[in-house]
Amino acid sequence: MSPERGTRRERTRRPHRLRRGERMIAIAHALQSEPYRVHRLSTFVEALGAAKSTVSEDVASLRRVFERFGLGRIETLSGATGGVRLVPQRDPTRIRRLAEELAAKLSNPARLLPGGFLYTSDLLALPSVVEQVGEAFATYFADRRPDVVLAMEVKGIPVAFMTARAFHVPMITIRRAGRVTEGPAVTVNYVSGSSRMLQQMTLPLRAVREGQRVLFIDDFVRGGGTARGVVDLMREFRAEVVGVGVLVASREPRHKLVDDYFALLVFEGTDRRGQPVVRPSDQVLAIR
Repeated sequence: MSPERGTRRERTRRPHRLRRGERMIAIAHALQSEPYRVHRLSTFVEALGAAKSTVSEDVASLRRVFERFGLGRIETLSGATGGVRLVPQRDPTRIRRLAEELAAKLSNPARLLPGGFLYTSDLLALPSVVEQVGEAFATYFADRRPDVVLAMEVKGIPVAFMTARAFHVPMITIRRAGRVTEGPAVTVNYVSGSSRMLQQMTLPLRAVREGQRVLFIDDFVRGGGTARGVVDLMREFRAEVVGVGVLVASREPRHKLVDDYFALLVFEGTDRRGQPVVRPSDQVLAIR
């Protein structure tokens, strides 16, 4: 074998050197796949076959792009446990646009249900919609930094799951009845804010640890009884409820059993023609 042929074969075995655009796509995908997770620069250096200074320049370019288009905030953390992470942060304009689009869809007369409720199941079944709603909640509650996101079965689960994904924390489902497969559980009684009926909610003892920060996400709030029940339930676990977020809040009754909550939309009731009236909440319009 001639030296020239051996050199040619050695060249063909060398890995393809990634261009800058290819590296940035790989880094962006990793950050978006696991928001809030800290990725060490050394991991990108090894995976991309690039120098640390090169990867740092790529991250700096991505940071500018994400900020310009409102895709989130890329943070660089120093120290022994340092690295890079993506904090989901939707632009206020995009949150308002999302709320306006959802309000227009929910104002369709065909969505009005007996008892003054709205049909939302089809929207909550669309990953593209619930992902945006989850990131909107993550933007609003960014300073609360929850350890766990709670959902009440069943309709609140999709939005809560996407909110948990945005925070990179577990999502835990509160049930109306315990299950043998989940072991010992804590059960509390609560009064429904809308029907004024006594109901129950239960959560396994191992689900939430003492001292954890909890964010409760639901699809609809009318009287606030469910949210109030969650606060009481978390008191039994000695956990702190740092926020309550709902997709739609009914305007009536005005005085709810829970005061501090964030709603993306407000259901005003029906107009003279009997059509539902849904609008973005004042809290959404006030986001800057």
